Amino acid sequence: MTGRGEATAGTVTEPARHPSKPSVREEARWTRAVLGRGGRPLDLLTARFDRHRYAPHTHDEFTIGVSVGGSELIGYRGGQLRTGPGSIVVLAPGETHTGGPAACDGYAYRALYAEPSLLSEGAVGGLPHFREGLLDDPELAAALRAAHTELSTCPDPLEAESRLPWLLAALTRRHSTARPDRDEVPGAARIADAVRDRLADELQDPPSLAALATDLGLSRYQLLRAFRTTTGIPPYAWLAQHRVNRARRLLESGLRPAEVAALVGFADQAHLTRWFRRVLGVTPAAYRASVLPPSP
Repeated sequence: MTGRGEATAGTVTEPARHPSKPSVREEARWTRAVLGRGGRPLDLLTARFDRHRYAPHTHDEFTIGVSVGGSELIGYRGGQLRTGPGSIVVLAPGETHTGGPAACDGYAYRALYAEPSLLSEGAVGGLPHFREGLLDDPELAAALRAAHTELSTCPDPLEAESRLPWLLAALTRRHSTARPDRDEVPGAARIADAVRDRLADELQDPPSLAALATDLGLSRYQLLRAFRTTTGIPPYAWLAQHRVNRARRLLESGLRPAEVAALVGFADQAHLTRWFRRVLGVTPAAYRASVLPPSP
C-alpha cells in the first residue's frame, strides 16, 4: 500500500474552552513514498501540534525532520534540542527521544523515516554517525522540505528514488562523522536482546520482570540496568512501543483498531489509542485512513 496525497489526514482539533481562546491544533498526516518500482516504502509525516508531547520512544529508522514553524523541545542523548524554523533534526535508529512544544505557539515539522542503508550509501565506512542532532544547513533544509512536500502530495516512485537518496547522501557527507565506541554495561546488549525477544514472543501475556530476571540468572535491578543502558527506556515502555509498531502493520493490512488492540496485547481500543497517539502523534483510525488506498 502506498499513502496517497488525497488520503484522510490524521487530524484532531480540540474545541476552545473559552470563546475568546482559539482552538487547539493537533494535526498529523502520514503518507508514503516508494523508492522506485517495487522498492521499499518510506514513511513521511507532516505534523502541527500546539500541545502534544511525545512519550519516550525510538524508531528503527533514521528520523530526519525539518522544522517549519514554532519551536519544539526534543529530549535526546541526555540533553535537549530546541528547534526553530529551518533547522534540521537527525535522530539515530534505536536512540530514545521525546518531543513537545518549547513555547506557547506550538511546533510544526516535516519528517521522513529512512532505513539505515539509505544513509550508508553516502557514508565512508558503513553506517554514519551524527554527533549533533540539530543541524544548521538552510540550503539542505529547503531541499528536504520541498522534496517532502511534493512526495507527500504526489508520491511518484521514480521521483522519490531520484531525489531522496541524493539528499540523504548530501546530509551524510556534510554532517556525519566516524561512529564512536559505545560505553556499555558488559553483556547489556545480550541481556536486552533476550528480554526484547521474550516480550515480543509473549506479546499478549508478557512475563513479569522477576520471571525474566530469574531465567537470565540476574536480579531484577541488574536486568533493568542492562535494559535501560542499552535502550534508554524501561521494558514496559519498550513493550508498549513494540505493540504500537505491530499495530501499525496490522492497520496497514486493513484491520480495524478494535481488532488490532486485542491482537497486540492492549487491554482495549482506548489503551491502544492512548499509546498510539503518544508514540506517533495520531490516532489508529486516522493513521489507517491515511495509509490505506481510498475506497473506489
